[in-house]
Amino acid sequence: MAVGRVSTAVSVAVLLIAFWYTRDEGHPIIHKNLQSILDAMLEVEEQHAVGEIRIAVGYGACKDLFVRGSHILGVMQAPQRPAHFSRVESLQQLKEMYALFFSAGSAAERYVVNETLFSEMITAAEAAPGCYSALGGNAPVMASRFAKEGAKVLLAAKRSPYIMQEIHPDIIVGGGDVDGADDIHLILEYKTGEKWGSYEAPRANRFIVHSDDSNPTLSSVEEFGGHLPSFKPHLLVVGGLQMMDNFPFQSGRRQERLVAVRDQMSSLPFKTRIHFEMASFTDTELLNDLIEYVVPYADSLGMNEQELPNLYSMMKYGNVSLVSDFNPRVAVVLDQMREIFERLGDTPEVGGKRRLTRLHLHTLAYQAIMVRKGSPWINSMAAATKAALTANRHVCGNSKINLRNAKILMDDGFTLSQEAGAGRVMFDNQHPVACWTEDDGNIEICVAPVLVCTSVRHTAGGGDNISAAGLVLQV
Repeated sequence: MAVGRVSTAVSVAVLLIAFWYTRDEGHPIIHKNLQSILDAMLEVEEQHAVGEIRIAVGYGACKDLFVRGSHILGVMQAPQRPAHFSRVESLQQLKEMYALFFSAGSAAERYVVNETLFSEMITAAEAAPGCYSALGGNAPVMASRFAKEGAKVLLAAKRSPYIMQEIHPDIIVGGGDVDGADDIHLILEYKTGEKWGSYEAPRANRFIVHSDDSNPTLSSVEEFGGHLPSFKPHLLVVGGLQMMDNFPFQSGRRQERLVAVRDQMSSLPFKTRIHFEMASFTDTELLNDLIEYVVPYADSLGMNEQELPNLYSMMKYGNVSLVSDFNPRVAVVLDQMREIFERLGDTPEVGGKRRLTRLHLHTLAYQAIMVRKGSPWINSMAAATKAALTANRHVCGNSKINLRNAKILMDDGFTLSQEAGAGRVMFDNQHPVACWTEDDGNIEICVAPVLVCTSVRHTAGGGDNISAAGLVLQV
């Protein structure tokens, strides 16, 4: 896709003044410029209300247990070297893998084979200061955000007492009733600059471990499917499939469950749009299966700065990228997005398959949304803006953005591609969201800066809230 054909309609916006990037966020001039950015973004967001839309979200739910990683692993001696494992079988493996992702500032999620180890970790977490629980899983988190924004929502999840108590009251839970203990996922969170032995976290993030034997089998798919015809969703969101990563399925069972998801996606009329929310996948076979059974049946994809190069690497080179840059240059990700968009934009629309017409990348520093002009996706600028604002609101745990707890990480502009001669977009604090067209006007791209939260309260669920906020204005 020729970047040289970028339209002159580029929103040449925002010269981000160099002194924004000093560490003194309390400086009055810095605050004034951040206020200008916030005011401009709020004005864009407030111009668009959420319509009367119905969104179905799958699959699964759990109980998330949040604790500072320093209270569990931080009290132990750090390992001599980091290492990667597909599953966790011992405490030493857990420490080495935590060190790997902690030092990269990358989110990760792993299945713990050793049930005794996982039980001991839960006991330790529940006794740690500041530990708390919340409804978890990609689907419930996205469903909750949709409901908060005013959409009508159907969720694919089992109806356990905990889930029914914690779920937003306006969400319809389309799954069977179950009793007994809820599946627990342990969220080990860390802050920017936190140290563990010789390791230091470059950004706030989390490492998730679980020993969940229910959600990986997508047990709510069939009952959820029974609700879809009468609910008549405008949008189906597919997520939570990373639970299948390195889970010990019996031979052929994982493909069988993915076929059930594919059949559910392909059964919907083309007027119902389908979004697939990516996650951290390390199992090459699973990612290959997703590229075969799920990705071609979605017309929208959502992912973060680690998941984009992972999908790009798998589609182009046939391998998985385990750890990536936590704050990638805009030009790098735009090139990766273009290649994925081009590869999947030509998918033949037969047998329920769909052309990719929307791609949303959410990163710590910015949001990037790419859509095909003439597709049903609307309000790209507003969607990128709302996603960027939601990033701060969720991570800071406050619906009102406090600029004393915010900073900008983007440079004073960005190039459109790594190709020689590519254009450059500068920023203006009065118009902080840049939008332009490419490919003779057939592709629209919007990039919005994030007012990065510096007083982190939540890291888990960030991508789900951000992606949902972007979708809700485009359906």
